Amino acid sequence: MADTSTLSPVTADPLVEFRDVTFSYPGSSDDRVILNKVTFTVPRGKVTALMGASGGGKTTVLRLVGGQQKANSGEVLFDGNNVAQMAPAVLYAARRRMGMLFQFGALFTDLSVFDNVAFPLREHTSLDASLVRDIVLMKLNAVGLRGARDLMPAEVSGGMARRVALARAIVLDPELIMYDEPFAGLDPISLGTAAQLIRQLNDTLGITSMVVSHDLEETFRIADKVIILANGGIAAQGTPDEVRHSSNPLVHQFVNALSEGPVKFHYPGPGVEDDFGQVPAKKMGHP
Repeated sequence: MADTSTLSPVTADPLVEFRDVTFSYPGSSDDRVILNKVTFTVPRGKVTALMGASGGGKTTVLRLVGGQQKANSGEVLFDGNNVAQMAPAVLYAARRRMGMLFQFGALFTDLSVFDNVAFPLREHTSLDASLVRDIVLMKLNAVGLRGARDLMPAEVSGGMARRVALARAIVLDPELIMYDEPFAGLDPISLGTAAQLIRQLNDTLGITSMVVSHDLEETFRIADKVIILANGGIAAQGTPDEVRHSSNPLVHQFVNALSEGPVKFHYPGPGVEDDFGQVPAKKMGHP
């Protein structure tokens, strides 16, 4: 299924690696396998985008990396170690090396901007208050919101809330940041700002980024590598330019936003006759 004709060389020693990973949620039927023997790498120090139609398994990939879910088979490796085999203490230590920007920010509504960003430091370190203050203000300054430290989440815009969440995601200086739909619901200015921040922070801090997004133009603009997930597997992967010019019909439909193609409008199910019988044409809305 994968379009392998234009793949870029695999980067040595990736930070994240999937090896023949198969995953389905408990209780789902065999035809609802989310990932089916999926293999890919996330190169260190780069921005890797996970894209594809809704329900293709993009957010599931992030959950597997973070250990919230375990693969049915195959290996999910973080820095060479199998996440599913980590003891709880080792998994928690690995998670401290990861930052997560949740969809729509997921700020604590009863905590100020400052306290939202300070939360991971207070939870995972024993730093004194003055050092916590300095770190929080530095991270807020990096996203342009040092002056908003005393505001509550309800007092900031959607774009500002996303930047506060980004400051919280980087406050522990993680090696990996995972972004789940960081551009959803943002106006063009906020969207461009968020995209620029992701790219700048990745390069300035020397971190690795995994970005789940449906926004084609902004994501292709900042990504070093793009992986298109579809039908339980990888339809294409490579540089944005390689993926954009993929010969795979599904990828062509996705990158060109076409309504007709391998991705069907109707969810698979019984035929119309099975549900309604032989309905006269007039009852079906025809003259």
